[in-house]
Amino acid sequence: MKASDLLVKALEAEGVEYIFGIPGEENLAMLESLRASSIELVLTRHEQAAGFMAATYGRLTGKAGVCMSTLGPGATNLVTAAAYAQLGAMPMVMITGQKPIKHSKQGQFQILDVVGMMRPLTQYTRTIVSGNSIPSRVRECFRVVHEERPGAGHLEFPEDIAEEDAEMPLVPASVSRRPIAEEKAVKKAVDMIEAARHPLLLVGAGANRKMTSRMLTQFIDKTGIPFFSTQMGKGVVDERHPRFLGNAALSSGDFLHRAIEHADLIINVGHDVVEKPPFFMEPGGRKVIHVNFSTAEVDPVYFPQVEVVGDIANSIWQLKERVLVQGRWDFDFFMEVKRHIEAHLLEGSDDDRFPVLPQRLVSIVRDVMPPNGIIALDNGIYKIWFARNYKACEPNTVLLDNALATMGAGLPSAMAAHLVHPDRPVMAICGDGGFMMNSQELETAVRLDMNVVVLVLNDNAYGMIRWKQANMGLPDYGLEFGNPDFVKYAQAYGAHGHRVRSTEELGPLLRTCHAEGGVHVVDCAVDYSGNDRVLNKEIKAKAQLI
Repeated sequence: MKASDLLVKALEAEGVEYIFGIPGEENLAMLESLRASSIELVLTRHEQAAGFMAATYGRLTGKAGVCMSTLGPGATNLVTAAAYAQLGAMPMVMITGQKPIKHSKQGQFQILDVVGMMRPLTQYTRTIVSGNSIPSRVRECFRVVHEERPGAGHLEFPEDIAEEDAEMPLVPASVSRRPIAEEKAVKKAVDMIEAARHPLLLVGAGANRKMTSRMLTQFIDKTGIPFFSTQMGKGVVDERHPRFLGNAALSSGDFLHRAIEHADLIINVGHDVVEKPPFFMEPGGRKVIHVNFSTAEVDPVYFPQVEVVGDIANSIWQLKERVLVQGRWDFDFFMEVKRHIEAHLLEGSDDDRFPVLPQRLVSIVRDVMPPNGIIALDNGIYKIWFARNYKACEPNTVLLDNALATMGAGLPSAMAAHLVHPDRPVMAICGDGGFMMNSQELETAVRLDMNVVVLVLNDNAYGMIRWKQANMGLPDYGLEFGNPDFVKYAQAYGAHGHRVRSTEELGPLLRTCHAEGGVHVVDCAVDYSGNDRVLNKEIKAKAQLI
């Protein structure tokens, strides 16, 4: 068969449902092969958005999302998405076109070393130089991007290779099971937990990638050990749980860090070095148990005393089965911190002044969304507010990026979430700056009859950087801009546009948008003037009083 047909059949064998992207002339043979396949082409308006969608598909399903582009400028537009997937540990495969590699007649027109460009951003990158190598190349690429820690992969498919005849059979996936932790490591960890006075459990990004929720919940229910999460660990355990303390959304000095300082042992589950560390280790200080798929990356502030390496869910099950509840455990201070955290999070949550306060905004969105509803956050100061104040009830229902922390991913991520979970309410929450970076994908969402609500937080500025600029004592400069009329902008794409004129109308409007279906853009003015007081000075002052 033609090599492009073989490539598509290899992708079908890997379970690929969608390919996101923009084909070029170098992809036309592959495009024709896709036309007769079971794979749906999701044509986007920018390659970066296609990459964000593929990465989010991988994040939600555990199966690699696939995106495609042409050579040159199409491939360079995937770079940010490649970094997004790689740092965020989201399995994704990129397929880029290339000019003929055997008999080129166009010199260096549009030709870049794309494989070299992708090398530092991926776990696997190769040029397919023969049609008969397709089955092994595809299988190896998918195998590598699915391994712990997951990430991005890349295959370059030249147009002359795509037209070749190929006759190699497909390479089936091997049966593989993740290894389980060694018994002596588990016993040592159990001994440390039982000997501790104030143990505390941390849920990190790695725990959100596999089915660890049930085992972690059982461990916490049996032991009563309080827990907290990183931003990308949100929702692994239902945050309405009575032992949930809070989210490590701030760098230091808040209530949660008082609890961390009090702990003499931290059980660190799913630690990922890409996230800002919620605690620092010092020689002779608190002890740490590292529970993860892989060994710890040791640095000056992280050097765990015990590493329980293997499948996380199985490791937690082993710990749960062995550990005995100890009378010496004392969680009173942790519960006192929790009371302060809960009281602080309520402040401003019922304040209906307009423009809307971030605390009130989060409260309204949480009230509107069901437990399994998905919010996809772009990147901005509101991400901290949602990480702190929005209680996630299920894994991967709060899609935020605390790894690359790029702007522009909110809307594409929400669109991918709709494709994976068409039966659930999905909301993209974007700052006006981040929304405009990929707002053209409204046309894609409308064309595909998606049900997505896009809440645009309008402050006419790059608010996060503006806040940090003020914190450094610098004059307000260079971070304000003007926005289009977002209502008319949405309508121009065939979406529904709405403008919020009072805080009281926001909740009912969001409910109506979800009930009606379709693509809705909600323009809501937001007031960030209290950021420094609430997230910095006020918290630090109150936390020191505990």
